[in-house]
Amino acid sequence: MEKPSPPTGQIKPSVAGRRASDPEGSPPPTGKSERGERRAHLAPAPREWSQEEEEALRLWVALARSYQTFAREVGIRVSDYGLTVPQFGILEALYHLGPLSLGELADKLLVTGGNITYVMDRLEKQGLVERHRSETDRRVVQARLTPQGRAKIASVFPGHASFIRELVSPLNREERQRARELLKRLGKGIARTDLQDTGEDQDEAGGLKG
Repeated sequence: MEKPSPPTGQIKPSVAGRRASDPEGSPPPTGKSERGERRAHLAPAPREWSQEEEEALRLWVALARSYQTFAREVGIRVSDYGLTVPQFGILEALYHLGPLSLGELADKLLVTGGNITYVMDRLEKQGLVERHRSETDRRVVQARLTPQGRAKIASVFPGHASFIRELVSPLNREERQRARELLKRLGKGIARTDLQDTGEDQDEAGGLKG
């Protein structure tokens, strides 16, 4: 006996959403609205910042790319000396400034005291530097070059200076001096702002504690 057909206007649940030519019940093709949403998701975001902010962002990118390129080239050259960049920095500072405390070295090279200790350990194992107590303050540990370390940096530094000169050759002397002045001003300005922000944060923290 045949099953009665469903009342007019109703659809069997088992075939709801199917097309007549698709017996397996696959979903209908993506509509124009969904394709439009996908395109909107992939489209570049609208610029919602000012022209001054745009200029600042472009400067940041240019500085970052320039530094990465410079650092990569210097790192490759210094590795030819059998040194890392931090090791070279310590030898160069001690060569031109004389014995320095580990804290002074950290400030000169913009690294932490822990990093300076690690690099000094490596240089000492190579016989290039040594540590000793300051003659004026026995609490202070100073670093100084050994005769082997002095001979090492003296042999490579002249060629290194020429290499750096070649790296900056796209700028003439006036442009190099101007770039140096502007970068120093920028760096000091950022440091000053950072110190002010830190002071304000500490004041707020102190207020909360009180």
